Amino acid sequence: MKILYGTTNKAKLQAMRNAVELLGIDIIGLDDIEGEIPKVKECGKTPLENAEIKAKAYYEAFKMPVFSCDSGLYFDELEDEEQPGIYVRRVNGRELSDDEMIEYYSSLARRYGGKITGQYWNAIYFVLDENHSYSSMDKSIATEPFILSAVPHPKRVEGFPLDSLSIDISEGEYYYNLDLKDVSSSVDDGVIAFFKEVLSQICAENTVDGHV
Repeated sequence: MKILYGTTNKAKLQAMRNAVELLGIDIIGLDDIEGEIPKVKECGKTPLENAEIKAKAYYEAFKMPVFSCDSGLYFDELEDEEQPGIYVRRVNGRELSDDEMIEYYSSLARRYGGKITGQYWNAIYFVLDENHSYSSMDKSIATEPFILSAVPHPKRVEGFPLDSLSIDISEGEYYYNLDLKDVSSSVDDGVIAFFKEVLSQICAENTVDGHV
């Protein structure tokens, strides 16, 4: 099955391809699609609402199975009004570059003694067709809690700036110093389980409808 992932972020696209490669899903990104990419206003109050808004907009534009994801970042040490939430990259109404994000969140950690404990709450919304949609904001697709440090690791990956500040709690090491693990590693099993369940439901519905 070919599915459009509603993103132009190459790092996110490759990470998702890696996560579901054994499920027989061919994932393409917005840059692989011919036609004008609609500008979507993400006006939801939660990651799931934003994921739904994006997925439905891209389905209307391209009329093919499409899913979108969104995340909210939350820190134990911050008051509610200070939480980045769904505005991880947007500060004071302005979208930050990767370097600006590293600087902003480094300074945030410095205010709390050099480190803070965070977690990404993730959501996924999949539109199969006009009549079938599937979604999740389950804990299984949230990241494990991690330490955000004021001191960045020298390694950078475009599109994932905060990974340079992220430290594994159990190991006490930057994720970039750990083999085959990053702050999103704990999400992969949840994403795989989501798509397995979706494919199972699609298969069951087709069987009921008399399709092979």
